[in-house]
Amino acid sequence: MGARIWDRFLTERDKEVFATSGYGKRAGFGERPAFLIIDVNYNFTGEKPEKVTDSIRKWRNSCGEEAWAAIGVIRQVIDACRTKNLPVIYSTNTRRPDGWDCTSRKWKNHRALENYELEIAGNRIVDEIAPQPQDIVIVKPKPSAFFGTPLLSYLIHLKVDTLIVAGVSTSGCVRATVTDAFSNNFRVTMVEDGCFDRSEASHAINLRDLDAKYADVLPSSEVLAHLATVRDDLFELPEGRLVST
Repeated sequence: MGARIWDRFLTERDKEVFATSGYGKRAGFGERPAFLIIDVNYNFTGEKPEKVTDSIRKWRNSCGEEAWAAIGVIRQVIDACRTKNLPVIYSTNTRRPDGWDCTSRKWKNHRALENYELEIAGNRIVDEIAPQPQDIVIVKPKPSAFFGTPLLSYLIHLKVDTLIVAGVSTSGCVRATVTDAFSNNFRVTMVEDGCFDRSEASHAINLRDLDAKYADVLPSSEVLAHLATVRDDLFELPEGRLVST
């Protein structure tokens, strides 16, 4: 595949370990994929593309311009999935108005309750990839989209065997979700250029580590090429409208 985003962060020792330890084998796609988009909301993107060091002044969790570059990639994967009638699943965060449910989040960020009304509003998924009525939206309280949510039961109901994952942040909610997906015996493919993080080093090193142990990290071009081969009659998806009795 050539040079990878993580190469410049690895020591020669690290490269030797990864090359000889057996990790990083390609797991491959299964037969029934779904696309899971993690937390691509305004809290993590800001309301416009700008340098992350500027964006975080208002949006403390923003990932800056990298977020908006990934949004364009995510849009392409969404369109490919909808063409094939594949499940498109989103996660976003939830917060109580009084901030009580921040709980452990307050322990590691002194801005956790800063401009809290803005953060609640910022949980809205960005308009450029907004969910459609037939899509599934998971509202989660913690990093993993599996923790305290019905995601696993929905995937079982749909008979999904493969999760294609994109979103934010690579080192946080994406990593937590991918690890839980792997632990629940799903095949996982991460869209490399559809994931983003506020830290360049954290982004790259976590992609390397996840690719070694828990997921196939592939460029969107390879993911889109695979989706083009998937049948379009695999799933009966939600109708997205009121069902009359």
